[in-house]
Amino acid sequence: MAFSAAFIPPLGFSMHYNEGAFNAYLWSMAGNFALGLLMWWGGRGQRRELKSRDGFLLVALTWSVLAATAAVPLMIGLGLSFTDAYFETMSGFTTTGATVISGLDHIAHAHNLWRHELNWLGGLGIIGLAMAVLPLLGVGGMQVYRAESTGPIKDSKLTPRFVHTARSLWLIYVALTAACIVALKLAGMGWFDAVCHAFAALSLGGFSTHDASVGYFNSPLIEVVLIFFMLLAGINFATHFLAWRGKSLRPYLRDAEASVMLGLIVGSCVVLAGYLWFTGTYSTYWTSFRYVSFNLVSMALDCGLVNTDFDRWPLFVPLWMLLLSCLASSAGSTGGGIKMVRTLILFKQSARELFSLLHPSGMHTLKVGGQVIPDRTVLSVFGFIHLYTLSVIVLTFLLIISGMDFLSAVSAIISTINNAGPGLREVGPATTYAVLTDFQTWVCTASMLVGRLEVFVLVVLMTPAFWRE
Repeated sequence: MAFSAAFIPPLGFSMHYNEGAFNAYLWSMAGNFALGLLMWWGGRGQRRELKSRDGFLLVALTWSVLAATAAVPLMIGLGLSFTDAYFETMSGFTTTGATVISGLDHIAHAHNLWRHELNWLGGLGIIGLAMAVLPLLGVGGMQVYRAESTGPIKDSKLTPRFVHTARSLWLIYVALTAACIVALKLAGMGWFDAVCHAFAALSLGGFSTHDASVGYFNSPLIEVVLIFFMLLAGINFATHFLAWRGKSLRPYLRDAEASVMLGLIVGSCVVLAGYLWFTGTYSTYWTSFRYVSFNLVSMALDCGLVNTDFDRWPLFVPLWMLLLSCLASSAGSTGGGIKMVRTLILFKQSARELFSLLHPSGMHTLKVGGQVIPDRTVLSVFGFIHLYTLSVIVLTFLLIISGMDFLSAVSAIISTINNAGPGLREVGPATTYAVLTDFQTWVCTASMLVGRLEVFVLVVLMTPAFWRE
């Protein structure tokens, strides 16, 4: 029922621009509220604390059901099938940024605002999910930060502590969004484009109001602003909170994820820009650096905004960008993928095993950012990466079986499971996911949900033990 309020902004824009979308959002809002009221009425007599077991089902249903109700105005207003409309709204809620809609420059302002609002609301939900719910269930990357005062809940039920933590982090999210809107306006965007692209940048959602995405503006200044705020969104929001509370930049220096992420991204930009210049893709190094920097930052942090068709570059570069999309984002950010903290644990555990081979009697503690990582957490990381890799393989084979070529299939799954947006070839940045069949669209929709809910949440629902008392 509360989500029904989200329909009000596009309703207002429909009235202001008189573009014929008013009824689509009015009836959708009424239907959404009625559905919520019916669900509340059916369970109004039940009162008990939310346990971890309930959390798995609640999280999965929240993302999947809200995406279904959000699809209705796109079906009414744009004539999309339920499959395509659900894909679009799931892409919004999971901050993937993959789209099936062409002609974005000409659709009603209300529809574009709705898509970007879903991005932004999805970012809010992701912060809450990463900070409290997934660690509560024992499957989130943030359990590494249990010692922090802004870390996840340690009890077996949701407590007011989550409310205080979430409120502080969401205020930072809102403040950064407002700052991004103003900066984009000053850089040359109109107010509407500035709002939409700020929503996309801070949520790392990747939707745009133009088919050419950020390439439409052809503005290095706009690209620099977006790079800055995408980098902020790719850092753990707990780090932003600690920096704000302490009025100091020291939390950023102590954040192991942020330092490795920034070093990896900057190093990749410098080297790949030289590679594209050397291969003759661009005539000057600085032109190459401009295009590599924007697209690499966007893809590595799982945003998906683009300013050129990087599918035309030598294959090594976009493949490296897809690899970074699996690793670069921090836990507690709005990005997707494996997360940098898990990557660090994986490499440090590998080094630990090598140390054990050389010194069988020696003791080697695994630490990330000065914190000791328990063996139970290390095992959880290995379990997650195994299921993540297995999911990529299975979903890729489903697309190949359906007739898609290998590169298109694997890039589509990596991009959607990492919530990064565009892939290569059939689903490259110059095209849309509308080229897919209904079956392929549902596979990619499932991939987005699996990636956003960090695999475990959906997999555990498929086990018989979950449904037994």
